[in-house]
Amino acid sequence: IGLMAGVAAAVSAFMNNVAALALLMPLDLKAAALAKRSPAESLMPLSFASILGGMISLIGTPPNIVIAQYRADALGAPYRMFDFAPVGLAVTVVGVAYVALVGWRLLPGGRAQHDSAKELLELDSYVAEAKVTDGSSALGKKVRDLDAVADEHDAEIVGLVRRGQRMPGRARAIEIQANDVLVLSGTAEGIEGLAGALDLAYSKTQEESQGLLTGGDAALVEVVVPQGARIEGRSAQSLRLASARGVTLVGVSRRGRRFAERVRRLPIQAGDILLLLGDREQLDDAVAWLGCLPLAPRGLQVVKRRQLWLALGAFALAVAAAAFGLLPLPIALGFVVAAYALAGTVPIKQLYDSVEWSVIVLLGSMIPLGVALESSGLAAELANALVRATSGLSPVLVLVALMVVTMTLSDAMNNVATAVIAAPIAVGTANGLGLNPDTFLMGVAVAASCAFLTPIGHKNNLLILGPGGDRFGDYWRMGLPLEILVLAVGVPVLLWAWPL
Repeated sequence: IGLMAGVAAAVSAFMNNVAALALLMPLDLKAAALAKRSPAESLMPLSFASILGGMISLIGTPPNIVIAQYRADALGAPYRMFDFAPVGLAVTVVGVAYVALVGWRLLPGGRAQHDSAKELLELDSYVAEAKVTDGSSALGKKVRDLDAVADEHDAEIVGLVRRGQRMPGRARAIEIQANDVLVLSGTAEGIEGLAGALDLAYSKTQEESQGLLTGGDAALVEVVVPQGARIEGRSAQSLRLASARGVTLVGVSRRGRRFAERVRRLPIQAGDILLLLGDREQLDDAVAWLGCLPLAPRGLQVVKRRQLWLALGAFALAVAAAAFGLLPLPIALGFVVAAYALAGTVPIKQLYDSVEWSVIVLLGSMIPLGVALESSGLAAELANALVRATSGLSPVLVLVALMVVTMTLSDAMNNVATAVIAAPIAVGTANGLGLNPDTFLMGVAVAASCAFLTPIGHKNNLLILGPGGDRFGDYWRMGLPLEILVLAVGVPVLLWAWPL
């Protein structure tokens, strides 16, 4: 746990912490499987460590970028690449040590008994094969002609096997013949009902189910639904997943609870684990289209080593250029993306699909709100209210109070929105007390990233909700001591690096 948490913190210092978690979570799940333990013990420490590591640099987490840009508008110059490092590094080192040694022990003991992804892969109740007999009503019909009767029994025909060979795709347009084997998906009751309705010679043995997955091109993949995914809030049926993408949703796990009945009609939530069945070549495209993240290691191999060094070298040059003030960070990273596209390292279509439009819309909405708070005088009023409420207290306690309020907001709403709202209040408070605004802005940057009490405060927390089988109330058990620790360590370092 300590090793994975340390790696997560280091990686997230140089890339978005959500991307860092998405990269490392499959490896952590694989390590848990090899160690024969539940991933619930390590996923929350991994999430928290990746959030902590994002505090180290400008590009590690969106709140740092927001705070840096606000400083440019309010004080004339933005923060540089590693201005966040003194406080962020100290908080990260202590925080990672805490989650690795103590934090995971504070989770409910029952969580360690569950492995949501493994439980979802118990396939004997989901997939079976049934032989078409001479008296079957399916004879002479095409597979797609049986959709209506399949829906009546909440089951689905996901493939056809003829003379030991699985037909391409889902064989929707193939006419059914005697002795063909139909591959059925659904609950045990649904499959049995469909087999009876079509007069199929139904058998439901584990060997047959496993044989389906080991032969031909059929495959299963487990994915987790991140916030903002295409399928979030929708069902597989409404997206026409089976007909449009050739992929079947055969199971859903939500916070440790497994769904098998009517999963195609179930509205999907962020944090759910989905079990998808389909052709191998179609699954990757379908997963990307849905906006989900695979839970199994991808096993990618770098074939073009020249592009490996190009990718690493270009990114390192951009970070160095931004760190030494040679180029603004957005321009430096823009050159990197252009280089990747020109070299063919990343396809043009993938560049477009990788843009988090929901984040752009959020920032486009929240930044004017921050401007309105300042221009209307509301930010100044809120800052004065904070000063009055802490009248007679030392400036250090005022800073702590501001950070506590920011942490609380971040646990209940998006951390980017929290940074946008809290930044003008921080500068107003500092000006009202005649103190260094950088101290308060840095305090807000640290506090806005500390969303450890709920799964909704940060995308990383929501991402592990399903795979870890966690409950809403589990986060504060590990998160509350961590937030207190962040204050205890961060404030003294903050006062040293950015004196009042």
